[in-house]
Amino acid sequence: MSINDNIQQLFRASIDTKQQAQAVVTEPIARSIGLMVAALRRGNKILSCGNGGSAADAQHFAAELVCRFERERPELAAIALTTDTSALTAIANDYDFSHVFAKQIRALGQPDDILLAISTSGNSPSVVQAVEAAHHKGLQVVALTGRDGGQIGKLLQGSDIEIRVPSEVTARIQEVHLLAIHCFCHQIDEELFG
Repeated sequence: MSINDNIQQLFRASIDTKQQAQAVVTEPIARSIGLMVAALRRGNKILSCGNGGSAADAQHFAAELVCRFERERPELAAIALTTDTSALTAIANDYDFSHVFAKQIRALGQPDDILLAISTSGNSPSVVQAVEAAHHKGLQVVALTGRDGGQIGKLLQGSDIEIRVPSEVTARIQEVHLLAIHCFCHQIDEELFG
């Protein structure tokens, strides 16, 4: 198979995954937007976390809210828990890497804030502990997962929302996660400033 054929196959796989996901994730994305908009209107904030590519997605989301997405508007309160290298390395060194987000949530989280927890497998120990810490502090959780939802899917409760991508392939899951994040950003702006 040629390079061009491989590229076209990857595009088809991405499109197929997004089409399959559309029927499953539209409603939980819409409910998540409702939670986020309500939190921001109350003066609460959205914390986000994930590892690797999911860390990049957490940072992308926070940056779009704090700066802007597709329109000029006031800044929105969002913090990516993946960006403070001093806190991350101190926590990982002094305790364990699995605590890097949970300790920040216990320090920064307030009741009725939102945690956007991102894990393609749903089993990342640091994100699992983040969800547990969020529950302890009274945060609502929006979880972006894939596969079978993993441990995170089993931990969610009450008004928490899981957006589970119906795929086993990490890259395809991440592609849908990014689209969900863009849906959040677009519709938060529409609801608050449209």
